[in-house]
Amino acid sequence: MRNKIMTGALALALGTLGVVGTAGAANADACPSTKLCAYAQTNYNGTPGQVQYNNDNLLQYYSFANAASVSNSGTQCSVTIYSGTGGTGSSVVIPRGYGIGDLSGTAFYHSVASDYWC
Repeated sequence: MRNKIMTGALALALGTLGVVGTAGAANADACPSTKLCAYAQTNYNGTPGQVQYNNDNLLQYYSFANAASVSNSGTQCSVTIYSGTGGTGSSVVIPRGYGIGDLSGTAFYHSVASDYWC
């Protein structure tokens, strides 16, 4: 079961960045260990696109170019996702074991464009 990422401080930080959304429980079995997963449906539904390591252009992958939710099943560190390729645009840090169940209304909705770990 994924943890909730949205806390008061994080919600304030996301609101300051113009990122608005809510977090929910993710299906931990759907996202394999060591991976960042993106789903084309909210609440971690559907088949996840999976990546690991740093990626400058995730938009080449359907689930990241159409992301509606995202989760971090990494085993060692947080992952920062960006709305632009090459680590540009809006960003948010997702601690390991956490996810964002609904990216609607955020810069990441249909655009988790790059990621960097730790």
